[in-house]
Amino acid sequence: MSGAVSGGPLLSVRDARVGFGTVRGLLRAVDGVSFDLQAGRTLGVVGESGSGKSVLVRSLIGLVGGGSGAVVGGQVLLEGQDLRGLSAAGLREVLGRDIGIVFQDPMTSLNPVMKIGRQIGEGLQLNRGLDGAAAARRAVELLAEVGIPEPERRAVQYPHELSGGMRQRVAIAIAIACEPKLLIADEPTTALDVTVQRQILDLLQREQRQRGMAMILITHDLGVAAGRADDIMVMYAGRAVEMATTREIFRGPRMPYTEALLRSLPRLSDVAHTRLSAIPGRPPDLARRGMGCAFAPRCTYRSDRCETEEPALTRDGARGFACFNPLAAGSRVVA
Repeated sequence: MSGAVSGGPLLSVRDARVGFGTVRGLLRAVDGVSFDLQAGRTLGVVGESGSGKSVLVRSLIGLVGGGSGAVVGGQVLLEGQDLRGLSAAGLREVLGRDIGIVFQDPMTSLNPVMKIGRQIGEGLQLNRGLDGAAAARRAVELLAEVGIPEPERRAVQYPHELSGGMRQRVAIAIAIACEPKLLIADEPTTALDVTVQRQILDLLQREQRQRGMAMILITHDLGVAAGRADDIMVMYAGRAVEMATTREIFRGPRMPYTEALLRSLPRLSDVAHTRLSAIPGRPPDLARRGMGCAFAPRCTYRSDRCETEEPALTRDGARGFACFNPLAAGSRVVA
């Protein structure tokens, strides 16, 4: 793969679109999303369920399209190379070598009839040219690196013999085995109990920093992104509605939807049994999108213009937001 232009982004996405044909018309799951990701930085992609987070990221790496019946558009450049122009074999090579992926549920992402060590070693043999013995040794080392006790014994076990947290650690070991430049973590703690979630997030953050990888962390929880991401992209109804550094988002969102997400976070200062703030209404039907801003029916700041025009993502310095009535810069939501 050709190297990235000096100082340029590792990953550059322009006008990404994903649509699914339904009996009610085209469902626009991702609708014109653009962003850049620099090497070594973590981008948190946040939003409610159904906002398009996972579809967006999976479409970037070719996991949406083809036989799924999806209509995929836009440009995806990794170090200057357009992933959308690659053959299936070429894309598999990039995914094995340059991009690592950790999915939500390790029980479905791991092969249930293949031993753990072999699953890790396969990528090392295919993409790093190791022989079977060397790949097996490295698999044990990787299991130890991600915090799995007795790695030699675990390497010859099957996924069902491990706990959920250990299976997710195995998935992380597979993802980082070939030293990727980009790590994608798609809701990596959703299937885990709360006591294990922080351990997995700490592990991902540690590996990302030690290896200098860029990371895309997909989550529905701004609180999770707060301590893990350098930058945040907020998605709603398939569109990016706010982009800023994590510090800027928490110091003062500009988009009302981001404000609503922040208000819904529980706070340690709240007294017991304090009622959580909820966003009123429901997300829009993406197959029956009307005119105007998709968030307008749920927004307390809406005006007549919001009902008839769709706001574009506009820039205010280094940050972007899609709103005709943005919040004042620096307005705090969470103390």
